[in-house]
Amino acid sequence: FQKHEFFVDMTCEGCSNAVSRVLHRLGGVQFDIDLPNKKVCIDSEHNIDILLETLKKTGKNASYLGEKSAQ
Repeated sequence: FQKHEFFVDMTCEGCSNAVSRVLHRLGGVQFDIDLPNKKVCIDSEHNIDILLETLKKTGKNASYLGEKSAQ
């Protein structure tokens, strides 16, 4: 899978928990949440639009930052 990086305006644990919840509900994703930098890195076969829509369901401002190259 391609890793995608998204910005999500998270300010607290509650925000990151909301992100976790919507992504788990979507399914077929592996992700890391970087709360201090307000980034979510998602490993998934879903397309970017679906991932972005899902992240926006948290009510947070979310945007696509780009593909993250595998280290």
